[in-house]
Amino acid sequence: MAIHKESKVIVVMGVSGSGKSTIAHLLSQELNIKFIEGDDHHPPANINKMANGQPLNDEDRLPWLDSLNKIALTYKSSGCVITCSALRHSYREKLAQSLEDKIIWIYLKGDYDLIYDRMTNRKGHFMNPEMLKSQFDTLEEPNRAITIKINDSPELMLHRIKQELNMTTEIGVIGMGVMGKSLSRNLARNGFIISVYNRHVAGKEENIAADFKSEHPELEKTLAFDNLSDFVQSLAQPRKIILMVNAGPTIDAIIDDLCPHLDEEDIIIDAGNSHFADTDRRINFLQEKKLHFIGTGVSGGEKGALLGPSIMPSGDRQAYEKVKIYLETIAAKDSNAKPCCTYIGEKGSGHFVKMIHNGIEYAEMQLLAECYAILKAQNTSNKDAADIFETWMKDQGSYLLSITIDILRKKEGNDYILDLILDKAANKGTGKWATSTIADSGEPATMIPSALFARYLSFFKEKRQKAELLFSATSQNNPIPILELMEAYQFARIINHHQGFALINSISDKHSWNVNLAEVARIWTEGCIIKSDLMKNIVETLQHHNNLLFNKPWSSILSECHKSIQAVVIKCIENQEHIPCLTEALNYFHGIKIGDGSANLIQAQRDYFGAHTYKKKNDPSEQSYHTLWET
Repeated sequence: MAIHKESKVIVVMGVSGSGKSTIAHLLSQELNIKFIEGDDHHPPANINKMANGQPLNDEDRLPWLDSLNKIALTYKSSGCVITCSALRHSYREKLAQSLEDKIIWIYLKGDYDLIYDRMTNRKGHFMNPEMLKSQFDTLEEPNRAITIKINDSPELMLHRIKQELNMTTEIGVIGMGVMGKSLSRNLARNGFIISVYNRHVAGKEENIAADFKSEHPELEKTLAFDNLSDFVQSLAQPRKIILMVNAGPTIDAIIDDLCPHLDEEDIIIDAGNSHFADTDRRINFLQEKKLHFIGTGVSGGEKGALLGPSIMPSGDRQAYEKVKIYLETIAAKDSNAKPCCTYIGEKGSGHFVKMIHNGIEYAEMQLLAECYAILKAQNTSNKDAADIFETWMKDQGSYLLSITIDILRKKEGNDYILDLILDKAANKGTGKWATSTIADSGEPATMIPSALFARYLSFFKEKRQKAELLFSATSQNNPIPILELMEAYQFARIINHHQGFALINSISDKHSWNVNLAEVARIWTEGCIIKSDLMKNIVETLQHHNNLLFNKPWSSILSECHKSIQAVVIKCIENQEHIPCLTEALNYFHGIKIGDGSANLIQAQRDYFGAHTYKKKNDPSEQSYHTLWET
C-alpha cells in the first residue's frame, strides 16, 4: 500500500498476543517518536471486566477509543506509535476521527494456534487466553494496512515495516541469468521488496526483467528495469545492489556504470565467482569513493539459489551488518536452523573460500568418476552401480553421491543418458585459480590439481583414442571388492577435505583474515554442492583443531582404510586404469607420514648445479652450507 510521507500517527493493531507492544516499542525507538500502550488507557471498569473473563462490548470500547483518538490528535505533529487491537472497521474509524491521512495502520497477522500458544505462556497479563476466540470472531481484517505476518522474528518484522514506510525497494539484483533470477525469487519469496535489472540490447535482450517479473507471482511487488539510473533510484538508501553477472571485466564495467548513480555508503555485493584478488582490488577502488564492496561466494547452483544456498560474504564488516538480514534470511539452514551464511573475513576472503569450495568439489566429482570407472571396468551396469552407490549413502551420504545415483539411473528411451554423453569434462576457471593459488602458496594440496588435470586430459579425446590403439596391451583383471572400493573412496575424501581446509587456514594466516574453519564447514553442511555427512562431522573437529589429519576420528579412519585404498590403487595400476585422485590421496598420505624423506638429495642436486646451499640436520643455527661437489 502507498503510505503518505507526512503521516505521523502509527497504530499497531491485532488480536491480543500478536506482539503489538513489542513491535510498537521497537518501532517507536527506531523512529524516535512517542510510544503509547493502548491497553494502559482502558477505563478501570473495562480492565475489571476482562479480568473476570468477560469480553468487552462496543459500548465498553467507545470511551477507550475516544481516549486513544485524543492522544493521537495530540501527537499527530510530533508523531507517535499506538498499540490497539482495533479489531473492527468501526473501531478504526472512531480511532482515526479527524486524523484524515495522518494515520498509518500496521496489522500483525497470525493464526489462532500460534497466538493461543503465546497467550498460554504469558504471565501476569489481564487477558485470559480463553478470550482469544472471541477476538478472532470479532476481527475484521483491514483493507488498507501494512500487513505483517508474526511468524518472523521481531527484528525481521520491524525491518519489513520500515521498508513499507519508506516506499522504496530494499535491495536490487543486476543480471537476470539463471542464478540472478533464482536469487531474486528467493528474496521475494522471503518477503523482501526488490528491484531487478537487466540491460537492454535491441534485438537480443529486451524486456528481460519485466518478462521475468510477469512470469512469477511472488514478484508482484518487485520493480523491474532495463534503465540503470531508474533502477538505482528505486532503492532505499544506503542502496544495496547484488551483482549476478559473469566474473571478470563484466564486473568492472558494471561498477563503472553504477558509480555515477551511487551515493556515499551505498553497498555493492558481488555474488558471482570472482577471483579473490580482483575482489581485493575492487574493494580498494570503491573505498576511495566511500562506497562499500562485499565479495560473496554463493554455492548451490540454480536450485540452491532459489531455495537456499550456502553464502560466503567478506569485506567491510560494518557494511555486511547492513546486508546480513537479506543474505542470512535467504540462505539454507543447518540442522540447528542457523543460516548457512557467515561473515568470512576482510577483503576477498569470501571469494577465496568459495574458490577452495569449488576445488574440493572438483576432487569430489573426480573421485566419484573414478569409482564409476572402476565399476564399469568390472562390467557393472549403470543400474547396479547406482544400487551400489545407494548402499554407500548410509555412511558416505553427500549431495554429489545422491545426484550421481540419479544420473546413473536416468534413461532416454532404452538408453542410459550417461552412456550418450561425450567424455569431455569442462571447467569454468575456479579449479584453475585454486590450482594456481596452491602453487603460489606452497601448500601440498595435491588433489585439486589432480582433479583439474584429469579434466584437461579428458578434452584430448582424439589423442586418447589414438593412444588406445597404439599402446594397447593385455592388462590384468583384478576384481575390486565393493567394500574395499568404498573404504578407498572414504579415505580419499578425508584427504581431500583435509587439504582444502589446511589451504584455507594457511592463506587466512598469510592475509590475517582470521577465517573460522568450523564456521566455514558449518555453512557447507547445507545448501552447497559439497554438503555431506562427512562435512557435518568435520565441524566438531574444526571447532577445536585446524587440522583433520592429526585428530580423531579422522586419523583412526585413515589408518583403518589405508589397506583398502592401497589395494585398490595397486589393482587399478595392474588393470591399467586411470585413477589420479585415488592415487594422489594415497601418495599424499605416504608422503606426509615419512619423517625422514628423500628431499635431501634434491637439495644437494640444487646446490651442486646452482649453488643454492642447504641446511644440515640437527643444526639449531639453521646456517646455510655450500659444498664444492666436483673434485
